[in-house]
Amino acid sequence: MNYAMVMGRLTADPELKSTGSGVSVCSFTVAVDRRFKGQNEERQTDFIRCVAWRQSAEFLSRYFKKGSMVAVMGNIQVRSYDDKNGNKREAVELVAENIHFTGERNQGGGGGNFRDQPPLPEAPPERGNAQQQSSYSTASAADFDEIAGDDDLPF
Repeated sequence: MNYAMVMGRLTADPELKSTGSGVSVCSFTVAVDRRFKGQNEERQTDFIRCVAWRQSAEFLSRYFKKGSMVAVMGNIQVRSYDDKNGNKREAVELVAENIHFTGERNQGGGGGNFRDQPPLPEAPPERGNAQQQSSYSTASAADFDEIAGDDDLPF
């Protein structure tokens, strides 16, 4: 099974390009901190090359920028090519199938700052009430029942 997931920060603004046949493509690099610290007590960082195609490429280039925290899921691909001097080279990259926001909105310093913020969905109006308000904002402690014991819980 070839499936990988990385989470980290973009090292540069994504740049949307298209192939000769008009297919959108975006190559980008994600800086991923290792889970453990090295001997000098500093975290090591790996720079994972990724590529996104079609709608994923367009989504990435529109809503993410350098420093944005991102989760990328997809498969590892190894491809061979000849460089300009005729030497054989290999490129290892993560081909993105899913890209997700992982930072907070409107946070200074990069993580989660969006170029064109998509609109937030509006709460549906409550039945019989012309005003729109969140259902949790009208709840009180009296609206809930206390569970006496957990003997009849299935877990």
